[in-house]
Amino acid sequence: MKPWISLIAAASGLLAATAAFAAPATIRVESGTLAGEATDRARIFRNIPYAAPPVGPLRWAPPQAPQAWTGSRPAVAAGPSCPQPMREDGAPNAGGANGPMSEDCLQLNVFAPLARPGAKPAPVMVWIHGGSHRTGAGWVYDGQNFARDGVVLVAINYRLGPLGYFAHPALTKAAGSKAPLGAYGLMDQIAALKWVQRNIAVFGGDPNNVTVFGESAGGMSTLALLAAPQAKGLFHKAIVQSGGGWFEPGSLKAREQAGVAAAEKLGLPAKATVAQLRAVPVETLIKTVDADFGPFPDGRLLPRTATQAFAAGAEIDVPMIIGWNNGEDSLLGGPGGGARFAASLPPMTKAFYEEAAAEGDEALGRAVFTDRVFGAPARWVAGQAADGAPVFLYHFSYVGDRYRQVLDRAHHAAEIQYVFEYWGRRTPDSVVSDEDRAMASLMHGCWVAFARAGAPACEGQAWPAYDPASDQLLEFGAETGVRQGFGKRQLDAVEQFALPTLDLPAQ
Repeated sequence: MKPWISLIAAASGLLAATAAFAAPATIRVESGTLAGEATDRARIFRNIPYAAPPVGPLRWAPPQAPQAWTGSRPAVAAGPSCPQPMREDGAPNAGGANGPMSEDCLQLNVFAPLARPGAKPAPVMVWIHGGSHRTGAGWVYDGQNFARDGVVLVAINYRLGPLGYFAHPALTKAAGSKAPLGAYGLMDQIAALKWVQRNIAVFGGDPNNVTVFGESAGGMSTLALLAAPQAKGLFHKAIVQSGGGWFEPGSLKAREQAGVAAAEKLGLPAKATVAQLRAVPVETLIKTVDADFGPFPDGRLLPRTATQAFAAGAEIDVPMIIGWNNGEDSLLGGPGGGARFAASLPPMTKAFYEEAAAEGDEALGRAVFTDRVFGAPARWVAGQAADGAPVFLYHFSYVGDRYRQVLDRAHHAAEIQYVFEYWGRRTPDSVVSDEDRAMASLMHGCWVAFARAGAPACEGQAWPAYDPASDQLLEFGAETGVRQGFGKRQLDAVEQFALPTLDLPAQ
């Protein structure tokens, strides 16, 4: 072949490949046809409704089936975030999301492997975002590298704040005697998992191999799903990143009382009706109602807290990864946050945290906060679940190369970029070092291997299943490796004074 003909042929092949990557990916789900896009790593479908808009009479109601559409629905642009506090300057809030917002937000994004004839059904991973159950959105996360590695990644939205976690006597009365109450965000997550069961096969996913995973509020939600009987059979593995594990007993009655107080703050009467509650503008709700949002036992959807479920051996028994970061105290904010937390600690604490106590109350409070809220609960959950399906405990202490001049610990949520092997929308590749990329390749590979087979085979790195007797975990750090009895003296002490009561709540 003549050189110029070869050049034309090569150019034509490149153009054809580029066109294939840019061409819309079309697929049909239960509600209608979706027109997404294809890149060199994935087929991407965004803003897919998995439930009906939770507006009007469906505000503070269990999610309903998604509405069908005719024609081809565009699925390239991201959908709206669920209503949440937003910064006035338009920058992302603490959960990583920004506008636009809408109550009609129950949608998900799917990142599927490129179509390959004869390919086996792919493992599925469903990501639940964090944000204190009040901020964040699924569209923030790019799952293309999971798709590149043969995983169907689903990232979901769910109702947040007072729209996602709210109870009131009027709502309880209107719901009847069997309908779940209060934790509408958790109901949404279950609805999304049911959607996955019904639809994921058309994306090449295996509905019999679903891993649910999340960070912070997403990790807490994952633990709640493990305690929710209605979620059984909807997923087959779980990963809890910085999700804690100790939750104080709650009750529907207490949440109803909080709802009455919130309604009065909104200017409604003590015996407000459902119609009056649903008539409050969403902007007013978000700005006015503040509470300890998140799943709680209602006696129906959640019979007990996740802590109580694990203590009783009543959790959904599936293989699990659970762990925490060494700088979770970033949640305490700037200087002074540690000292304020230390003021709430019993005097005995200093006897177990000698090094931190010697540095002062600021260091002491930060060390105990990380262990109390995240480390000790994660190890405890692993210990409670260890007699069933295998559990793998980790500790993340790796600080990215670009942060080392200002940080000495891995802050809350720092591990996400390594799990996704993706540096975020605002981080140029040029500032990411080879060392950072190696950590991302390792950690991402562990998560993918776990999704495939229920065991985190990590590029030759051993990671034994957790056993309270050997007390081993894998530390992802400057020197990654298996640690035995990691922080045992401190974690044991925290468990003694901080483990919540395990009594079942009175409804």
